[in-house]
Amino acid sequence: MSVTVIIIVLVALVIVGAIILVVVGVRSPQGEDPLQSRLAEYASKGEAVSLEEVELSQPFGQRIIVPIARKLGEISLRFTPQNAIQQVARKLERAGNPGGLDPALFFSLRFVGLLLGGLFIGLSFIAPAGSLLKRQTVVILLTLGTSVMGFYLPDLWLGSLVSRRQKEIRKAMPDALDLLTICVEAGLGFDAAMAKIYEKWTNELARAFGRVVREVQLGKLRREALRDMADRLGIPEMTSFVAAVIQSEQLGVSMSQVLRIQADQMRVKRRQIAEEEAHKAPIKMLIPMGLFIFPSICIVLMVPAVLKIISSGVIGALQ
Repeated sequence: MSVTVIIIVLVALVIVGAIILVVVGVRSPQGEDPLQSRLAEYASKGEAVSLEEVELSQPFGQRIIVPIARKLGEISLRFTPQNAIQQVARKLERAGNPGGLDPALFFSLRFVGLLLGGLFIGLSFIAPAGSLLKRQTVVILLTLGTSVMGFYLPDLWLGSLVSRRQKEIRKAMPDALDLLTICVEAGLGFDAAMAKIYEKWTNELARAFGRVVREVQLGKLRREALRDMADRLGIPEMTSFVAAVIQSEQLGVSMSQVLRIQADQMRVKRRQIAEEEAHKAPIKMLIPMGLFIFPSICIVLMVPAVLKIISSGVIGALQ
């Protein structure tokens, strides 16, 4: 087996692994039982079908890939500390449970990355003598690089989702608090005002308010539901807002006045964050300018001069 064939096989395996990860992340269940939905669909049509036909009617990812990934995740959870599992569960909650992922599926992604790293060791044994993969240094570097990338890439992806979601919530908070203030001043209760936001908006903050409303309707205390929402989001601004609302409820302070003050503070905070990002922009622009813009400018400016010097024969005269 030549080195070229081995490299092609490795690239194909990496691509297949990436496709599996994407399918697991995108097509995993999102809280609704697919079997129940299929049974309800066939029941509405009035057709008598067996459970096997319902299972076979599911997509390939739901029938094969997701169960295998979940089984790998359960195996990896046995050797994972409980603290790490809780941290991953908290991150998934703050990211909005993308694709219905749970800690088992998330750790299966890391497990697959480690297996890809071990694949290089297996290929090094079947490689012919004197080939590139037979060199010990290359095998170690490829194995470590692939293992580290496969292990930390899902964590980086999850961290980016958490940051994006928190940024969206921070951006929407001042407008949401203004709407809460208007609803409370119009005579609605605080729970009804949050329900109104959930009804009118479709962003992450509205969904968080909607979950609080549903928890309160199921019998949970409002202050506990608000504290749990602040813990799920992990945003300091939301924590201070929840603390102010709970304190105003306990002390009997006007809710509309508290909401108006909180909205003003959130608006100032949003402006400060925007100014901070604007100050960071020139520094972030240095890298693309130095790598792409300045070399292009130098080429555009210098190439005509060099061509003109060559055509005029100055170089030949100097030689």
